[in-house]
Amino acid sequence: MGGPSQEHAISLKSGRGVVEALTRRGWRVEALVVPESLAMEEASAFTARALQRLGAEVAFIALHGRFGEDGIVQQVCEALHLAYTGSDPEASRLGMDKIASRRRFEEAGLRVPRWRSIDPQDPQTLHAALAQIPLPVVIKPADQGSSLGVSLVREPRALAEALAQAGAFSRSVLIEEFVAGRELTVGVVGDRALPAVEIRAHQPFFDYTAKYTPGMTDYLVPAPLAPLLERAVQEAALAAHRALGCRHLSRADMILTPDGVPVVLELNTIPGFTPTSLLPKAAACAGLSYDALCEQLVLMAAHDLLQVAG
Repeated sequence: MGGPSQEHAISLKSGRGVVEALTRRGWRVEALVVPESLAMEEASAFTARALQRLGAEVAFIALHGRFGEDGIVQQVCEALHLAYTGSDPEASRLGMDKIASRRRFEEAGLRVPRWRSIDPQDPQTLHAALAQIPLPVVIKPADQGSSLGVSLVREPRALAEALAQAGAFSRSVLIEEFVAGRELTVGVVGDRALPAVEIRAHQPFFDYTAKYTPGMTDYLVPAPLAPLLERAVQEAALAAHRALGCRHLSRADMILTPDGVPVVLELNTIPGFTPTSLLPKAAACAGLSYDALCEQLVLMAAHDLLQVAG
């Protein structure tokens, strides 16, 4: 947990929850906090040495953002022949890269917002994108999580600030159409889609502030959906999970349009994992407690390594 990313503090909360849950289930757990100050190569070396020193049998990855969700720490575990939770390096990389994942979703026949990749330093790419995708638009970094650097732009005068915010997190920026509808997120554990969660922010846009400020957003678990719509959004989440080649768990964020079409925004390969995070809430709704969920992921990771060894 922890790690050299903008989501270090959030990751610590996820990691502490997992440590407590697995301890209650009788596992011997060591909390490995990767320092925030390390460069990526230093973080890899630090993590490899620590895992070897601890004699770990399974690594539960509760790292959010870069190093944790982009395939790097997964490569460290692979090099050590160590079982670990979550997707492999390639699926993790795809999940973190919003451009690459969008292309996979489109190839799988999933509906995504109209989008273009732009260079925040080159106004020509912005003008070309806006010629095809009129305002309002959403501007976001192409490889960041937790809604960091994401803006909803309704007026031309707000474009410069939105580009600067996104560009502060990534050299590649995504501009996409704003899709109106109900905001949903659907978790997958193993090969099972969990009940959908509806997100109702108290402000017009579900950004970083709305996501992490208590009382600014309501979460409906399960989402009040007719059975056919529930099935449609669950199938979309499973299709997105499979399109990237994910394993163990993921959480797909989407918009359900007024005419009942799920529009996939992105897929999180390591979603928030505190006891009150959305995927654990959905799992609890399906009868899988937080402690049991953590243990199930450990067992899936160990089983996968045994399958490879066999």
